[in-house]
Amino acid sequence: MPQLSRKTVMKILLGLLTILSIGLLVYYSPAIIKVMSSMDNFRAYIHSTGHWGPVMFILFQILQIVVAPIPGEVVQVAGGYIYGVTLGSFYTTVGLVLGSAIAFYFTRFIGRNFIARLLQKKDYKWMSFIHNEKKFSAFLFIFFVIPGLPKDMLVFVAALTSMSSLRFFTILLVGRLPWIIASAAVGSTIHMQQYSIAIIISVIAVIGFVLGYIYKDKLMNLFSKMEKSKGTSPSAKPKAIPSLAKSRDLVTKKG
Repeated sequence: MPQLSRKTVMKILLGLLTILSIGLLVYYSPAIIKVMSSMDNFRAYIHSTGHWGPVMFILFQILQIVVAPIPGEVVQVAGGYIYGVTLGSFYTTVGLVLGSAIAFYFTRFIGRNFIARLLQKKDYKWMSFIHNEKKFSAFLFIFFVIPGLPKDMLVFVAALTSMSSLRFFTILLVGRLPWIIASAAVGSTIHMQQYSIAIIISVIAVIGFVLGYIYKDKLMNLFSKMEKSKGTSPSAKPKAIPSLAKSRDLVTKKG
């Protein structure tokens, strides 16, 4: 009986893991939707788990990053609603780091080709940035710091680049932490029925989203210039990412 190569085994395990994840998500999605249907429902569920409440909350945060289509802002606001600003921000950040680490290292060491093929099919216009680490770092920071934009997919994208994990998680925390705290503050003020403060923070977030969206290109150019590394030739061509280049070659051969 011929032995399976390591690559084949990894593909089989990846396929089984994907099927299992989808199956569990479909099975538990009605319960998740019910729990997340309102802040009071979510708060009641978390409190019903007793001392495991913080762990369950962190698991929800991990879930929305890795698998489930749950907007991150919803969980962040819920953190403040349930635990207040300080603990809500802390638990949300812990879940953010753990969930991002799972997605990042899964892509980098196991599912690189799988994620690369998915992104190739989407054909995002900004995908060209990932061939230039300075531009992609700037893009990543701007995208993380603007409230309201879907950010979790970029964790998988960053893992396809040559960016170090330390650099990525630094950008992640610096970019996302201010709005995690702001979201927790919104949730806390809503729970205490201080709606005027919640409205002010929400208005600031909307203004930040609009300004960030309008000026994102200028900001990216600014950060790219600031991040020019010493001794790098301006004419040097950025290195292509092996997995993405490989995917394009396969598509060309098939055609």
